[in-house]
Parts: sequence; structure tokens; C-alpha cells
Amino acid sequence: MTRGRLNGLLGGEPTVVTAGTSVLADALEQQAVTVERVDWRPPPAGAMEALDAVVGDPRHATANATAVGRMLAARPSLVDVGPAGELLGLRPGVFLHAGPPLEWARASGPMRGALVGAMLLEGLAATPEEAERALASGAVTLEPCHHHAAVGPMAGVVGPSMWLFAVDDGAGRRAYCSLNEGLGRVLRYGAYGPEVIERLRWMGAVLGPVLRDTVRRRGPVDLMAIIAQALQMGDELHNRNRAATSLLVRELAADIVAGDAPQADLAEVLRFVNGNDHFFLNLAMAAAKVGADAARGVPGSSLVVAMARNGTDFGVQVSGTGDRWFTGPAGLPDGLYLGSYGPGDANPDIGDSTIMETAGLGGFAMAAAPAIVRFVGGEVPDALAATRRMYEITLTEHPVYQVPILSFRGTPVGVDVTRVVRTGILPVINTGMAGRVAGTGQVGAGLVEPPAEAFAKALDALARQAR
Repeated sequence: MTRGRLNGLLGGEPTVVTAGTSVLADALEQQAVTVERVDWRPPPAGAMEALDAVVGDPRHATANATAVGRMLAARPSLVDVGPAGELLGLRPGVFLHAGPPLEWARASGPMRGALVGAMLLEGLAATPEEAERALASGAVTLEPCHHHAAVGPMAGVVGPSMWLFAVDDGAGRRAYCSLNEGLGRVLRYGAYGPEVIERLRWMGAVLGPVLRDTVRRRGPVDLMAIIAQALQMGDELHNRNRAATSLLVRELAADIVAGDAPQADLAEVLRFVNGNDHFFLNLAMAAAKVGADAARGVPGSSLVVAMARNGTDFGVQVSGTGDRWFTGPAGLPDGLYLGSYGPGDANPDIGDSTIMETAGLGGFAMAAAPAIVRFVGGEVPDALAATRRMYEITLTEHPVYQVPILSFRGTPVGVDVTRVVRTGILPVINTGMAGRVAGTGQVGAGLVEPPAEAFAKALDALARQAR
């Protein structure tokens, strides 16, 4: 059949969809045929049996609908601020950290640096050397933030005296996150110098109490409304929080200045928050965490409810498998470096802030924040492509968090283990980079993919339950 006759039968020029290797697509394009390339890869060897078991489980579709429905039903609000010892009942000698479980011997440089700083802040050591010896001897208990309904950015270390945000989901469930210190040489990036400890002490003595009094006097702060508006203003809520922080300041400023603390303290609090574009990140993390926790514990569901890194391992938790962690090695981000730093200075991926991608924000919402490429690298089309690609591995679109440039389409939300394994598409994550040597601080920011094996392990566990 001639091409002209074929076009007549089809009613116009054909478009050919190709998948796999590019040989066919290249040949067709050389003949002026319109080609739509699909980024598809066959599932890994041995995965089909597990996929069949999970997807064929009679509970699966309903379980996923239930779990993601619970995630989207959360209406997070800031309701309180207080020290971890008070809000979490955290005992002296217990430190929380980001990511799946970890012991000192396997801790990376930034995690060790943050733990040393916490020892100094809590008065458990007088010098960094003394702190390291105590940590190596097991003098302190280490537990993941996620095991306490909490999340921590980067190293995520929390001690009893550190202050936290408390976020409620509207139904009585709460999640917690530390207060944001700013960028550069800060505890969460593994720095522990005198300026770091001094800042943390000021946060505990002034910033925390002022925010606590403000929130208790004012009442709950609707975080979902701020996040939704910030997306319309160019934030993606992981590495760009400029609009959200500004909206928060606007929301709280009058109540802050009406407080009873000395005027100098109130002014310093406003200056600190307003001068820290990432201040809202920690609130967004707690908001995402409380929604993800609502989706936990649905038998048969393959919805991811946590993605987290401790600087050594990347871990995933799934709704249908309880509190089990499925892990693989943390990857090295690829992006832009500060000053003279380079790839050799960066630590593998670290932090609980991937809760943002778990909830359909961060890397999943980069199309809403094209300016983010100036911070993490790449070009504007890369940001658009990243968001579009995430629709292929998620269960639904967020009804409130919308992307203007995609005609206000909801952000892709609800990472599904079966879709990740079946397509070979991994969640895209944008992140800060900590220096691999303890005490360095931040060295850059970029993009990173989680290890595929973490999702494969989760799929296998779901398959065993379904059989």
C-alpha cells in the first residue's frame, strides 16, 4: 500500500508511537514520519510474578483508593510549638535522626557532625572529641524521626531541648518537625561550630517561645492554604519556599508584634524568619508527614507513605506493610555547588525532606517552580518534564495543589510501588547537598533518584502478603 493511500485511509498523516530502543524511531523520523517516543522499559527480571501477585490481589485497587483518599483528606494546620521533650516526651540521652534506622558506626559525616552538635547543645559533652567518644560508646540512643510521627530535614537530628512545630491534620493526628535554622553552616548539614550552637540556643530561648505564644494566642494556621497559594507563586515547597515563607510572615506578623516578649526579641524573630527563605520548609514537611501518616496501615495498598535518607541508606515505607523499611544505598545528588565545592565534597543523599515528594510536592511539582533550576541545575523544560513524568508512577492528582503552567492540573500524588517497578521510572527528588566531612555544612543542591532496589523489595513484601 502506498503512503498516500494509507494517509487517505487514516484521514491524515500517521503518528507512530515507539518504545524501547531508538532504532525504529530514528528510521521513521528520517522518512519525515511524526514519531511519539515513549520512555518505557520492561520490568526487571523476576518482577513480573510479584507484580501479578500484588496487582491481582482483590484488595489492591480498593486499598490504594482508600489510602490515597486518606492522604488527600488531611487538612494540615500549625497548632503548637514546643520543645521535643514536651511534645514528644523525648527523654534525655535519646536523639532522633532522619531516614531509616542507623547506628553510629554506619553514620555519614554530616550525620555524625549533627549528632556531635546535639551532644554539645544538650550538655552531654564539653568538646567535639568527647562527644564523638560518647556516641561511639553507645551513650546515646538513636531513633528515626519517622518512628515518632516526626520528620527532620537533612541530618534531621532532634534532642529533647530542640523546639518543634506541631501540625494537626484536622482529625486529631499530629506530626512534628524542627524549626528551620537557615542555610549554610547549620546543624542539619552537619556543622557544629560555636555559631551553630549559639543560634540553636537563641532559637530555644527566644524564637521558639515567641512562636509558641503567637500560635496559641492566634489559633491554628492553615498550612494547606499557604502551600496551595505558594505553588501559584513559583514555589515547589522543597527547595524553593520563598513565597510560602513570605505568606507565613504576613499571616503571623501582627500577632508576633502583639506579644508580651521584649520588643527587641519580637523584632529579631521577624528579621530571622523573613531573612530565611527556607523557614516554611519545615512546616511543609510536617504538613506532608501528617497526610502521609493518615494513609498508613491499609492492607493490600502499594502506596508509598515515606521516603527518607540518613546519608547512608535510602528507605521506603508502604501503606500495606506497616512500619517496615525497604532500603538501598543513598545516591549522590547531581547539581550545582557553592563556591569552590565540587562532587568530591558532597555526601550521599540525606534527610526526611523527601516527604515532600511523597506528598506530591518538591520534585513532583517542579513545573510550578521553573526558577528552581537556578538552584538545582538543569533547564526550565527539565522541570516541566519531571512533573509530567511523575504522573506515570502516581495514583492520582492533588485536588488542591495545582500547577498553573499545566492548566492548573493537580500535582502528581501517591507514589505507587507497582508503577515504579513496572515502568522503571523512579521518583524525582530535588535536594540540598551536605558536605561529606563532618562540620562542613551545605555544599550545594541538586537532583537525585532513589535506589530502584528499595521499591523492588517493597513489591516483594507486598507479593508475599498477597499470595
